Amino acid sequence: MSKYKVYVTDYEYASLAPEEEVFSKMDGVEFIPVQCKTEEEVIELCKDADGLINQYAPITRKVIESLPNLKVISRYGVGVNTIDIDAATENGIIVGNVTDYCMDEVSDHAFALLMACARKVVLLNQEVKNHNWDFKVSVPIYRLRGTVLGLIGLGKIPQALAKKAQAFGIKVVAYDPFVPKEVAEELHVELLELNDLCAQADFISVHAPLIESTVGMISEEQFNVMKKEAFIINTSRGPVIDEKALIAALQQEKIAGAGLDVVEEEPIEKDNPLLTMDNVILNPHVAWYSEEAQLELKRKTAQNVADVLSGYYPTYLFNPNVKEKVKLSNKK
Repeated sequence: MSKYKVYVTDYEYASLAPEEEVFSKMDGVEFIPVQCKTEEEVIELCKDADGLINQYAPITRKVIESLPNLKVISRYGVGVNTIDIDAATENGIIVGNVTDYCMDEVSDHAFALLMACARKVVLLNQEVKNHNWDFKVSVPIYRLRGTVLGLIGLGKIPQALAKKAQAFGIKVVAYDPFVPKEVAEELHVELLELNDLCAQADFISVHAPLIESTVGMISEEQFNVMKKEAFIINTSRGPVIDEKALIAALQQEKIAGAGLDVVEEEPIEKDNPLLTMDNVILNPHVAWYSEEAQLELKRKTAQNVADVLSGYYPTYLFNPNVKEKVKLSNKK
């Protein structure tokens, strides 16, 4: 009989081999993949879970309080917006994520979108394929060196992006009320208020997590102070930008364009005006992806659960206040 049961609440991966490998090194762990979309399905299918690995299924207070054996929840990725963190902490349940997941991939992708917008690579490609060999369709293009990149959020991914942009002679400023001034100074990044950043930046790259206070944080007020030559890049979460305000700003030529890996509704709706705009680059929420990043994510997400069931706090502990209720050992 298994000592512990670990469920994957839902997943869209072709294989769970990395997770299985992690748990195969432990005695008495039964690894059970299911596919849940609702809290009722999680409660029904995972009712005897000691650990949950989660992708998109809602892990609400109701779910948490309905699983009596639950000890740990680990989410694929950095964000934990599918999990009621307060409910987990109150019930002595450890929550883990993978904070260093896809740092290179997302920062690379954000800079690729920045470059594509600045050099109008996608537009020119389309024109040439339509038999129009004429650089003038791209006018105006401006030199990158000496421009200003504004980072909304200054966590690990935008910190990596800052270094890449600085190598091209781009000045970097940031808005992040939670980052110490010393961290920004070490990166040679100037901290600004949000609207001051929007007014100064030639490129704005969004890296804020999706929480209640960040929904629609980039809206009409911010677009009204941006430069007409400015581009906005988003590789975080679509709802951080007020999409109606973005569309209006693009239609009214308040800004020059956008590079979006994420949108409010995914997949993007077929009648979304963004699809018709030549100055907008759209990708299908792919910035996170590389073969290496995917394997690393899956191993580390499973390891969070394995650590807790082995008596250790996980390396990636999201809710440290839970230590007041749960006494485990620190990993050496």
